[in-house]
Amino acid sequence: MNDPVTLSSLVAASTTPGPVRPAIMVVAFEGWNDAGDAASSALKDIKAATGAVKVAGIGDDDYYDYQFSRPQVRRNAAGKRVIKWPTTRIYRASLPDAPVDLLLVRGVEPTYRWKAFITEILTRAEEENVQGVMALGSLLADVPHSRPIQAAVSSDDPAVREALGAQPAAYEGPTGILGVLAQFAEAAGLPTLSIWAAVPHYVAQPPSPKAQLALLHRVEELLPLVLDLHELGEDALAWERGVDALATGDADIAAYVQQLEQAQDETELPEATGEAIAREFERYLKRRHLPGAAGEQGPGTPGASGPSETPDSPDVPDTPGPNA
Repeated sequence: MNDPVTLSSLVAASTTPGPVRPAIMVVAFEGWNDAGDAASSALKDIKAATGAVKVAGIGDDDYYDYQFSRPQVRRNAAGKRVIKWPTTRIYRASLPDAPVDLLLVRGVEPTYRWKAFITEILTRAEEENVQGVMALGSLLADVPHSRPIQAAVSSDDPAVREALGAQPAAYEGPTGILGVLAQFAEAAGLPTLSIWAAVPHYVAQPPSPKAQLALLHRVEELLPLVLDLHELGEDALAWERGVDALATGDADIAAYVQQLEQAQDETELPEATGEAIAREFERYLKRRHLPGAAGEQGPGTPGASGPSETPDSPDVPDTPGPNA
C-alpha cells in the first residue's frame, strides 16, 4: 500500500536542500476566523505537543486597536497581576524524524494595516524557509452538535487540490485575515491550504472541543504529527452530552436540532463511506509507524471530521438568528 500524500510530503518532494530545514507554516488567529476558539485552541495544542520555541513576535502597536481588541489583566505563575496585550507570536517546532519542521503563527486578528501585517509574517516565513502554508479556521454554521463535525480542506492551488483531494475555495464576500494570508501566500508561490471546522451556531460560546478535535484530526492527516487526543476526545464527549441535556430541556431547541439532524442526514453520505474508512485506516497506520506514536483514536471519536465538504462561507463565521 502506497503512503498517502500529505502536505509535508508534497513540500518535501519539491524542496531543494538549504542551510535551514524546510518548514510548513501553520496559522490560526483569534477573532472572526475562530468560532468557539476551536482554531486557536488547536494550534495551542500543536505548540504544546511539539515543544515549539518562540522565534519572533509581530509589533503590537502597529496593528491593533486596543479599544476593539482589549488587553486582559491576568495573574502570572507568581500571582502577580500583569497585562496581556493582543499580539501575534511565531514559534518553530523541530521535527527531526520528519522531512520538514513547523512554523506556528498564533495571534489575534489585527485591526489595522493588514497588507503590512501579512508582509511581515511572510518575510519571517521566508527567513525560516517556509515552503507551504496551512491555515486553521472555524466558523458558525447551521449544523447539529450531535453529528460528526465537518473539517473541510480547501485550496485555490490546483496542484494542492489534485495531490491532496482538497476542494476549491468557492466563497466570495467579506473575508478575514486568513483569506488575505492565503492569497498573499499563493501569490508568493507557496502551496497553501485551509482547514475549516463548522461549529453549531446555537452553542457558539467557547470552548468547542468537538470542532477543535476535528481540526486536529485533519492536521494529523496532512502533517507528520501524531497527537495524543485522548483527553480532548473525552472533553468532546462531555461537551456533546452537556449540549444534549440543554437541548432536551427546551422544546424549541430540541425541535430545531432535530430539524438540523434530518437535513444533514438527507444531504450527506453516511460516515461509513469508503473514503471515510480509508481515511481512518490511514490514520491508524500513521499512528503505528511514526516514532512516538500514541494510542490511536478510533473511528467513533466524536471529533471525526465527517465528509470532506467545504462549508458555504469559510471566511464568514456568521451567526444566524433564532428563527434560522
